[in-house]
Amino acid sequence: MVEKAYQRIISFSTMIKKLAGSFVLLSVFLNCGTARAISLISDEETEIFLHQTLRPIFHAAGVSFHPGQIYIVNDRELNAFVTDGNRMFVNIGTITAADSQNELTGVLAHETGHIQGGHIMRHKIKSREVQSISLASMLVGGLAGLAAGRADLSIAAILGSQSSAINSMLSYQISEEQSADEAAVSLLKKINQSPAGMLDFLKKIKQRNKMQGIAERDYYRTHPLTDERISFVEKAARESRAPAQGAQEEEFQRIKAKLFAYTEEPKQTLLKYPASDRSVPARYARAIARFKQLKMKEALAEIDSLIQEEPQNPYFDELKGQMMLETGKVAEAVKIYRQALKLQPSSSLFKLNLSQAMLENNPTPAELKEVVRMLNQVLIYNPGSYAWLLLARAYGSLNDMANSNYAAAEFSFLGGDAGMARRQAENALQNNPSSALRLKIEDLLLRIKQLEKEEPSNGRRR
Repeated sequence: MVEKAYQRIISFSTMIKKLAGSFVLLSVFLNCGTARAISLISDEETEIFLHQTLRPIFHAAGVSFHPGQIYIVNDRELNAFVTDGNRMFVNIGTITAADSQNELTGVLAHETGHIQGGHIMRHKIKSREVQSISLASMLVGGLAGLAAGRADLSIAAILGSQSSAINSMLSYQISEEQSADEAAVSLLKKINQSPAGMLDFLKKIKQRNKMQGIAERDYYRTHPLTDERISFVEKAARESRAPAQGAQEEEFQRIKAKLFAYTEEPKQTLLKYPASDRSVPARYARAIARFKQLKMKEALAEIDSLIQEEPQNPYFDELKGQMMLETGKVAEAVKIYRQALKLQPSSSLFKLNLSQAMLENNPTPAELKEVVRMLNQVLIYNPGSYAWLLLARAYGSLNDMANSNYAAAEFSFLGGDAGMARRQAENALQNNPSSALRLKIEDLLLRIKQLEKEEPSNGRRR
C-alpha cells in the first residue's frame, strides 16, 4: 500500500503542537550559548488592527508600509523593537499592559522614531558582528512558516546567531532614545494623537522597573529610561490639544481581551473580566477562557450572545468554529467556517480553517477539489503557509500522488528539512507529474540543493 506523502512528514509533525487559541505560534531559537527564543503569534484580527494603527504613523514618517510588516511576539514583557526592513515587533505584554489604543500608538511612534533616526543601520555599522547578521533576514525563513490560517499550529525554525550581535542591534543609547521620543511626538502631532498615552506607558515602565528590578526588565536594557525623557514627553502632552483616544478604541479593547484570554490562565482572565462585566471585550475573553476550561456550555453561551449581537463579525464565527472543531463537532465547524468565509471572502485564515474542517469531515471528491482550490488561493498570497501540509493531504485523498508529494516537499522545505524535502520531491517526479508540475518540482530541487549547501554536514536534519 502506498504511504501518503503527508503521513511521512515525521520531522515536521513532531514540531507541530496544539496551542489553545486562534493563533499561529512560531518559535525562532537563537543559539547563543544558552538558548533564547522569539515566539511570534499570528492572528488575523489582531494583525489587521495593528496594521491600521501603524500605517498612518509610517506614512507620517515617510516610511514605506506594507501588510505583514508588524509582528506579535509571544512575551509578557513590556517590549517592542524594530529591525532593518522596517519590521516592527511588539510583545503581547505591551499590548495587554496598554490601557488604550493611544498608549500603543505612542509605543509604535517611538519605535518608528528609531527607523527615522537610522539607529538600526548605525548599530549595524558599529558592530562587526552585526554587519553580517540581520535579525529580519534571519527571521525570513522562519516567518515563511507562519500559517496565515489555522492558528493553533506551530512551526519551529532553528536559526543560528550570536546574542551579543542581537543585543547590540536592539540596544540604544540615551541620545538615541531621546531622538526617538522627539520623533514620536512629532509623528503623533501629524496624525492628530496626543503624547499622553506615550507618557502613561513610560510611567508604567518606570513603575515596573522599581517593583521588579531594573536589571531584569528587557525594555529597560534595550531602551534606557531617564527622568529627562519622561519630563520631555510630559511637557509635550501638556501642550498637545490632540485627542488622547484612538479612533479604534473599542477594537483595541477587544484585541487586548482576546490576547489576554489566549495567553493567560483562565482563572486570571475570569478575574480580570468577571461575569458582572457585560461589555463585548469581557464576553469575548470569557468565551475563550471557558473554552480553554472545556466548559462548553458557558463558552457557547458567551460566543452565541456575541454572534447574535454582531452577526456580521466573522471573528466571532471563527472562534465558534474552532470550538466545534476541537470538540469533535466537525460538520458544525464546517458550516460555521463557511459563514465566516462568506462574511470575509478574501481571508486566508478562514480558507485554511474551512479546509482543515472539511478534511476532517470525510470529504467527497467534489469537496476535496474545493479544498484544493481554496488552498491554492491561499498559497498565491501566502507561499510560506501551513496550506502546503493540508494540500498534501487533500491531493493524497484524491490519489494524486505527484501533487501530494510535491506539496509535502514544499512544507518540509519551509521547515529547513532538506533531506525530507528532497525525498518527497523525488517521489513526486516518480509519479508522472504534468509538465507544469515537473517544472515546479525541479525548481524546488534547486532550492533544496542550495539549502543543503548552507547546512553544515553534521547539522543536517534527516
